[in-house]
Amino acid sequence: MRALTGILEDSHLAAFEDIPSLVGRLKGEAGFEEIGIYLADLQQSVLRRLCGPGGEDAQPEELKIDTTLAGRALQEVRMLRGGSEGDTPGQWWVPMLDGTERLGVLCFAPSAEDDEVRDRMRHLSSLIALIVVSKRSFSDCHARLVRSRPMNVAAEMQWNLMPPLTFATPKVTIGAVLEPAYEIGGDAFDYSTSGRQAHVGIFDAMGHDVAAGLTANLAIAACRNHRRQGMGLVRNSEAIERVLIDEFGRGDRFVTAIIGDLDLGTGVFSWVNRGHHAPVLIRQGRWISTLKCPPAHPMGLDLGLPVTLCREQLEPGDRLLLYTDGITEMRSPDSGEFGLGRFVEFVIRQNAAGLPVPETLRRLIRTVMEYHDNRLHDDATVLLVEWHGSAHEKLSA
Repeated sequence: MRALTGILEDSHLAAFEDIPSLVGRLKGEAGFEEIGIYLADLQQSVLRRLCGPGGEDAQPEELKIDTTLAGRALQEVRMLRGGSEGDTPGQWWVPMLDGTERLGVLCFAPSAEDDEVRDRMRHLSSLIALIVVSKRSFSDCHARLVRSRPMNVAAEMQWNLMPPLTFATPKVTIGAVLEPAYEIGGDAFDYSTSGRQAHVGIFDAMGHDVAAGLTANLAIAACRNHRRQGMGLVRNSEAIERVLIDEFGRGDRFVTAIIGDLDLGTGVFSWVNRGHHAPVLIRQGRWISTLKCPPAHPMGLDLGLPVTLCREQLEPGDRLLLYTDGITEMRSPDSGEFGLGRFVEFVIRQNAAGLPVPETLRRLIRTVMEYHDNRLHDDATVLLVEWHGSAHEKLSA
């Protein structure tokens, strides 16, 4: 399609805010009267329309994800055609994905319906998503568009440190959520792949301030640095502790963590526990166990406890839940703690409903927030890892 080639060629010198005009110049050639770009906000509550230059100071058009057809297209990761009350007939809502990261949706108004319109929309959606991702990291316009309110400095550091909230290959899906999104303190997650290994980690630094954010940033940077030098999990965690002590002193700042490696070929999960909550294993829609591993002391305390490497054989379809105490131990004045049981059962129910990992986690964190009247006094983070084994999962999952 010449339109795809034109967009691709023109995108090289385009800024993030130029994307709507870039798409607009070629929409007719592609067979559309209109193509609107809507991006999901940080908490995945609303979709906000991306406007061109000059429109960044105006309040962007918003569509609620939980109550609109556009939001439903994002939740279910599928094309939906308008026609019901409140929707324009002939209008299509198409999810915009980078891999499995749900960026938002595109609104298409085809000039004419034909047998190829779905393919054209899908191809344009893929290309526009790639352009958005290639431009967003150095765009303040993108940051403003996906934020509903001001962000503190600690959260600014954390969001720029961590990888995207979702990632998938045919062997593994990884998803994460964090709240309070605009006031994150010391919580953080990390993941990466190298050959047949997937590395995952969840970190909880002492405190809920800029110092906690600095501590978590340093721990993740040290973890990545040592891992890329070939250190195993035990040595890596010990090396992270030395970095923290060298920087902050013994016991002044500490971090709890689970650091693990998943062999994508065999399904063997290896991990170390540095004073953190044990991972939860969900198998065939049931809570099988909490993965026990003798915990060493949190990194930074230098208590001399031995670091134990533990292993668990996963089965295809198994899900691992790594989480911080803000999810389970935060108390509601009326209902007490959210609790581990309520947390795991919620994930199991959503899994039984056939929801993809990103949507399961989006609904989970919204339920946690509502349970606490949308006010969290501690960071709440979940990292979910699903090993597919020999099964192949579509990118839309």
